Amino acid sequence: MYIRLIFQECILLFLLLNRADFVLCSREYYRKFRDVMSRGKSSSYVRYHKRLHGWSSDQNKWNEKLYPFWEEGDPRWQDCWKGGRVVASLTSDSPALVGSNVTFTVTLQFPRCQKEDNDSNIVYDRNCRNDLPDKYVYNWTNWIDDCGWNNCTNNNSHNVFPDGRSFPHHFGWRRRNFVYLFHTLGQYYQKTGGSSAIVSINTTNITLGKQLIDVSVYRRGHRTYVPVTTTSGIYVITDKIPLFVNLSQENYRNASDFIFIKDSPITFDVKIHDPSHYLNHSVISYKWDFGDGSGSFVSNSPVSTHTYTLMGNFSLNLTVQAMIPVPCGSVTPTPPQPTSPGCHIYRYGYYKKAITIVEGILAVRIIQMTNIQMTATQVENSVVDFVVTCQGSLPTDACTIISDATCQVLQNVECDPVEVTGDQCLLTIRRAFNESGTYCVNITLGDETSLALTSALISVNGGSSSRTVGGVLIAIGFLVVFAVAITFLLYKKYKEYKPIERNTGQAANGEGLSVYFNNFKAVLFPGNNERDPLLKSKPGIV
Repeated sequence: MYIRLIFQECILLFLLLNRADFVLCSREYYRKFRDVMSRGKSSSYVRYHKRLHGWSSDQNKWNEKLYPFWEEGDPRWQDCWKGGRVVASLTSDSPALVGSNVTFTVTLQFPRCQKEDNDSNIVYDRNCRNDLPDKYVYNWTNWIDDCGWNNCTNNNSHNVFPDGRSFPHHFGWRRRNFVYLFHTLGQYYQKTGGSSAIVSINTTNITLGKQLIDVSVYRRGHRTYVPVTTTSGIYVITDKIPLFVNLSQENYRNASDFIFIKDSPITFDVKIHDPSHYLNHSVISYKWDFGDGSGSFVSNSPVSTHTYTLMGNFSLNLTVQAMIPVPCGSVTPTPPQPTSPGCHIYRYGYYKKAITIVEGILAVRIIQMTNIQMTATQVENSVVDFVVTCQGSLPTDACTIISDATCQVLQNVECDPVEVTGDQCLLTIRRAFNESGTYCVNITLGDETSLALTSALISVNGGSSSRTVGGVLIAIGFLVVFAVAITFLLYKKYKEYKPIERNTGQAANGEGLSVYFNNFKAVLFPGNNERDPLLKSKPGIV
């Protein structure tokens, strides 16, 4: 009769709790790792059927007396740490190619004015506050066991993980303030650490797709442990090689819109995401289809170039193949195959992108410079007209950057919209120089999609008579690569631009076109980035 009553009481308690995770016996039950790490929530994922290396089943018993479990919303969370709440930041290097390792990093973010010092103590930051009564938030020496620094012969039951396993006694193990518990795929991993912890998992037998990982962090105490924070995150396992492609081109203004220039090479640089170096010993090939009817192109290099000769929209397709060496022998329940010295598997990655090809400015060249004689009231300034021509599309804006003779010290930047009449790219840019000397002049022409530069080193003589110097340029104009359009200076002034007339001798008397600049981003071009240094030539006289 007594046994029957005990059995009935156990059944009733089980129904009230509605939790099959508890083992009831004589009015007592214990929690499992699955109960604690899932934080009271039912697991929605399919139970994992293969063991992760170094991990344990979450069906193991959890020592709740040593590691108390608090539900979400428990008021004890508010007082578990001095000065506020600790936040755990969980990151991973996912997505991971199946067979590689995926690594998780947990970093603790302490309340304001708290940090971990070089001795692994949690201390107050004196640079943040000076009115703190104590140096330490938590001092690891507070939980040294009764054996002190000597090797203990008795059983230290409090220096254990929640499943009862002892802490690894490696160098400095006492200084590790925190216990980290990782839980995924029905298994857990436990380790001690400082303010951060790192764990890696091999993904060979992990199911493809998104997976959930939970982390709980406990603070060490003298005889017990205190919950500090929890976090969780999603990671992805894939059988496709993770990759992205960086596209770049000379003269392009902004590659983020995937608009590029006709008749100018585009560089395609493939970046494979392989942080665990799983593919280091693989043979990787790259198959390109640029979408313009030029056919397929296969290369063993991650960097390739291609020139589109037509304008329009094109579909870029890339297939990456990796031949990965693996141990011989079947990894599935199929009949075993004969062992051979060259066993491998293939993995593939894909990239597709729609790009637009337009006409752009391909080259800029200064063909003539003219020193203009000014009135007596303006004699202190030397004014020079630069006759500029370009290839490709017609520019909509121009920028002049004037530096010292070394092309290093910026002196003036002037930018304006321009209007070029007719089909020929030919215009005059007038600029004033405050004093005589040698100057490095960069002239940039741009439109909505492209930007090109020419450069010259000139010598200006103040107060000289009007003369035209044809073709006396210090260096041949050249093209500069623009990675991005950097907003440097925005000049809202009136500047003069004059269309070229057939008789260049009339340049000093022609009327200028006054325009107002309001939409061009001035770009600074350092002289040390030039491919043809100007200072190799002698300065011309204008």
